[in-house]
Amino acid sequence: MGPFSFLLPFFAAASLHGGIAADTAAAVRQASLDPSECYRVRDLRLARDEIRMYLNDGYLIFGKPVNGVRVSAVFTAEVENGDAELLLMPPNIGERRSLANFAKSPNLNEHCKEVVFVFSGDTATELIASLKETNARKSAEMGQVLAAKWNSVVESFAGSFEVRLVQDLLSARRAELGFFYAAIGATAVGNLDLIHDPRMLQQISLGQLATRDNRRYFDIWTNFEARAWRMGQRRKPRQEIRVENIKIDATIDTSLALKAVTRLRVTPNVTERVIPLDISQRMKVTSVKVDGVAVEAYSPESMRANLIRSGENNLVLITADQPFAANRTIEIEMAHEGRVIAQAGGENIYFVGSRAAWYPNRIGSFSTHELTFRIPKALDLVSTGDLISTRTEGEWKIIHRKTPHPVRFAGFNLGDYEHSTITRNGIKVDVCANRKVEDALITKPRTIDMSQGQPTFPRRPMRGSQPPDIILPPATPNPLARLERMASEAAAALEELSARFGKPPIQTLTISPIPGRFGQGFPGLVYLSTISYLDPRERPIPNGNDMQQMFFSELLYAHEIAHQWWGNGVTSASYQDEWLMEALANYSALWVLEKRKGIKALDQVLEDYRLRLLRKDSTGNTNESGGPITLGYRLISSLSPDSWVNVTYSKGAWIIHMLRRRMGDEAFQKLLSTLYERYRFQPVSTAEFRDLAVRALPPGFPDPKLESFFDAWVNGTGIPELKLTTKVSGRAPNIVLTGTITQSEVDDEFSIWVPVEIQTARGKPVIKWVATASEPVNFSVKLPALPVKVTLDPGRSTLTR
Repeated sequence: MGPFSFLLPFFAAASLHGGIAADTAAAVRQASLDPSECYRVRDLRLARDEIRMYLNDGYLIFGKPVNGVRVSAVFTAEVENGDAELLLMPPNIGERRSLANFAKSPNLNEHCKEVVFVFSGDTATELIASLKETNARKSAEMGQVLAAKWNSVVESFAGSFEVRLVQDLLSARRAELGFFYAAIGATAVGNLDLIHDPRMLQQISLGQLATRDNRRYFDIWTNFEARAWRMGQRRKPRQEIRVENIKIDATIDTSLALKAVTRLRVTPNVTERVIPLDISQRMKVTSVKVDGVAVEAYSPESMRANLIRSGENNLVLITADQPFAANRTIEIEMAHEGRVIAQAGGENIYFVGSRAAWYPNRIGSFSTHELTFRIPKALDLVSTGDLISTRTEGEWKIIHRKTPHPVRFAGFNLGDYEHSTITRNGIKVDVCANRKVEDALITKPRTIDMSQGQPTFPRRPMRGSQPPDIILPPATPNPLARLERMASEAAAALEELSARFGKPPIQTLTISPIPGRFGQGFPGLVYLSTISYLDPRERPIPNGNDMQQMFFSELLYAHEIAHQWWGNGVTSASYQDEWLMEALANYSALWVLEKRKGIKALDQVLEDYRLRLLRKDSTGNTNESGGPITLGYRLISSLSPDSWVNVTYSKGAWIIHMLRRRMGDEAFQKLLSTLYERYRFQPVSTAEFRDLAVRALPPGFPDPKLESFFDAWVNGTGIPELKLTTKVSGRAPNIVLTGTITQSEVDDEFSIWVPVEIQTARGKPVIKWVATASEPVNFSVKLPALPVKVTLDPGRSTLTR
């Protein structure tokens, strides 16, 4: 800390109409350290559930009060043998493994010389009371020295959490919901960020800012539910508001600037002075009204705070003269403008960014949406919702859409489209294609030197002359090449998945192009890579890469369509459950592929996924070893930047496939239709999914609660190598087959149930389930006849090496 070598954050504040939030924020920024509250400390203890901090010997100085509450402090061990210590012991094996990946130890015991504290609860009051009980000596002289040295650092860190400090300081629940943050200069592992936040589902988080290949990461070392919440001593706070309806009137002009007025019908769950809303950093809030009266909207920006909460959105705090009463519905009207649309190269080819946060919302809430867009009449716009009307007024085209059911968010896309439309089972499928491709897909002109002799141009040069060079013109792929076929295939996929899961919560499904190599499934709106629209021969894919061709032709569109059920119809309870939505969508696409191409195509993709998981990165670790799938976005770290993609999609599909094989197709399909029916418009957790899966298992399954399955595949890491040896003894009808399964390439505690199929000359095959272990496992089976074939894991129902 440079004194702290931490990254000092950039932050800028914006407030409309002034008011109490802006005044509180200004007080936070001006709250320097208080030299009169500097103490010589010894053996001072601070505890927050699993967090234990010991300020063993040094000085502790507090910040000046803000609205009567001290929100900062600094400890420094600038004395002989000065020291502080942090102890943190995660409560479960998954979090201990995560911590060990970074700290090389499953529990943290770190000494440090400097700590900057920021807090909004009663931490300062608690510490000062402890200091007075021990008759700690004040040192105003040292306070002056420390204030001069640390003021700028403290102001920067407090600025990082300015929005949260303002929110808590204006809340009647400050003491209950106040957070605790410590920036720790650890002597062994470097600078750490430690947070205890009662507003979060997982209250304790420890991480570190890191850089790899010129890219900045916030590595989360561990994040878990604190003891008081696990033991039921404290309850998770209710979300501040319920968003019931959103109406948006938006205008996109010829410069691609977007201006909108969004009206939200909101009901507070608790009486509070502040209502928080999320919105993209690319949007600027210009005015806010509540029930027609202008109010204050405060929106600071902080690089560090956004890195820590892994978000690209800003939090806007709306305050009024009086608290917002619980259960009294209000209308919030917010005007906002910004640039979320960019030219992608080429005429009328656009890229829409901030697709889920271009308007204010509370992320995760289901609400009905009504959208009206004004755009230049030469363009076309598609969005979430059923089309109500389209009309032209002068140079403007006005499009009105409305969702038939609540959705979590609404997206839109812009272009000059050609359409192909099919209606199946009451659902309209509208596939849109750009009339031209983005510049990135147009190959540059090439010059062929004929003097070198090109086998593709076998010309004999004229005597006494050199052949002229040939200039090949740029190749422009046709984005309309597969339009009709795509509409037919999308409608067939929608029909297939509807038959399996139930009708999706939409009446219109629009598929529209987006530059890049990805897709995204919004409610009623799919963003699909332009590459999927192209004839396979025109795609920027190396010859022979059949898997990439299959991805863009067969898998991507079906995966994004499947998000109408998984992610939009049913959503995840937390970031630790997000894998389930992606895994189910991915496997749904594989189910569609199997229907179209057969079981061999499914096996081909699963084999590719297996190889991706086993591929090693620059450090020699496999992609799968980055962490359990439940780490979610935490898998994107400086240690393994590619793990999230591979674990979430490839391993996620394998997990669902293994469940299918253990249940059988009929029970598996019933599981998914039940999941959709029970959790429609609700979040589902991994634990709740497991409970449903248990009920779908066949009688007598050896892992009846799926404990071994979820411990190994969902909450753990590892892909085992399994070897089977057998021998036969005895005579019919008393034949005994004995076997040994040897497991390697995984940790000692890794154990799974695998099937061994034994075929005899007569009768049905015998299936013997065996639990693997770190040591070879022996088993035996009595048979009425000699075995003719013994197979470990028939049908590749288990992810192995």
